[in-house]
Amino acid sequence: MEENAISHADWRPSYNPYLIAATVTLATFMEVLDSSIANVALPHIAGSVGATYEESTWVLTSYLVSAAVVLPVSGWLSSVFGRKRFYMGCVVLFTVCSFLCGIAPSLPFLIVARILQGAGGGGLQPSEQAILADTFSEKKRGMAFALYGMAVVVAPAIGPTLGGWITDNFSWHWIFFINIPIGALSLFLTSRLVEDPPWLKQEARAGVKTDYVGLGLIVFAVGSLQFVLDKGQEENWFASSLVLTMFSIGVPALIAFFLWEWYQPEPIVDVRLLRNRNFGTAVFFSLILGIVLFGSTVLIPQFLQTSLGYTAERAGMAMSAAGFVLMFMMPVGGWLTTTKIDPRLLISVGFVGTAITLYRFTIINLQIDFNTIVLLRAAQVLFLPLIFIPISTLNYVGVPREKNNQVSGLSNFARNLGGSIGTSLLATFLVRQNQIHLANFAAHTSRGDANFEPWMRGLIGAFVAQGHDVTTATQKGLALAYGTVQAQAATLSFQSSFWMMAVIVACLSPMPFIMRRQKPGEQKSLSEMH
Repeated sequence: MEENAISHADWRPSYNPYLIAATVTLATFMEVLDSSIANVALPHIAGSVGATYEESTWVLTSYLVSAAVVLPVSGWLSSVFGRKRFYMGCVVLFTVCSFLCGIAPSLPFLIVARILQGAGGGGLQPSEQAILADTFSEKKRGMAFALYGMAVVVAPAIGPTLGGWITDNFSWHWIFFINIPIGALSLFLTSRLVEDPPWLKQEARAGVKTDYVGLGLIVFAVGSLQFVLDKGQEENWFASSLVLTMFSIGVPALIAFFLWEWYQPEPIVDVRLLRNRNFGTAVFFSLILGIVLFGSTVLIPQFLQTSLGYTAERAGMAMSAAGFVLMFMMPVGGWLTTTKIDPRLLISVGFVGTAITLYRFTIINLQIDFNTIVLLRAAQVLFLPLIFIPISTLNYVGVPREKNNQVSGLSNFARNLGGSIGTSLLATFLVRQNQIHLANFAAHTSRGDANFEPWMRGLIGAFVAQGHDVTTATQKGLALAYGTVQAQAATLSFQSSFWMMAVIVACLSPMPFIMRRQKPGEQKSLSEMH
């Protein structure tokens, strides 16, 4: 036992760790990019396969549901099949299904291909994070997670622009075909460079029992709740019998799954890890980070396209500039994490800075120019590496190395769940705020209002001057007034959404100090701990 512990402690990968990091980051970048690149192509996909736009949204939903189911069980699947074999299997499944998506002749075929693609994509991020945690020493993990963070954060930033450019200049099929050479290269490099550490090989030889009850419960729970989050606002939440039914299945199944796994000797998802103070807090932060990161990524293009009339490609260009900021800041965040600076302080500063930059977005208006939007977005992502990288490293404090797969699976699941929750709640909040602001404006747009009446007379006079009769000029004036009121109400709704996110993030700033700092050599194997 002691010999094994020493060999485990002394284990180092056969190849340069940064070469391994670049290899596994390649597939993750491909997967994250694909999850955002398809958004702008939905109208083209709908027209090509003879579906309505609402039906085509299943192209996104089916992928998200499938990936969400695989994320929390990826640690268990790595134990069953071996992590390298499981990771390579995910790359193969994702790449092959990308080809099937590209040749899809009908919507049902495309949805089935996307479900299978999501199953492959869902296992990539947690597997990569666990590989990085085992490949790098505790002191060097900050830079490793900086590289990983660039893939996770930069890919959604450039996805809309790239997707719009490919769709406009080629066809929507190529947003899937571009994955094939990347997947093939990733598969080749992974087979040559990546290896499982000895403790994982021992675990695979020992065999892992299949918890069929837990597996069934997590599929029902996550699949149902992901459906509720994706379709809730569109179907008016619980006014829809289907959404209500899925919610009624998902919540009890999730509670049952948590209780069942807590008492299982060999659980699919080791929920008992949440008792660890650092890991439990980090998972919570990952959830909030997902809400803010994905929420702002959805809000800004929506405002640019619906309120300012930007094309999808131009909206993507406004977002993409932030990617270059992240490419610079991720290594900086990684370097700061490896220094003697308290990582909890970095996270706290990151939360404060992100809250301030989100609050700055409350200045948006219908006259805002392109350059201002670019600067606001660039500033908004400036502090994200100070949150993302220290959280990723503190995840593993006090957790045995054998649990790295479980840690990465749960933390990635929390971040993606946060993204789904954030997108759904913000969509609902926007609609509700829009209704409130419209009602407020309506109270001041009657013909007897002292401010509205002169403005309305001016509009009518302008149309009369263009040669219209009084009746037509009045109709046009009322139509223009109504459109202006709607646009202003929508803008105020976006301002309220950014204000709310800023307050939520600011409230988190003192919470990192709940966590413990990592001591040198603290993460040990189970054999060393006993």
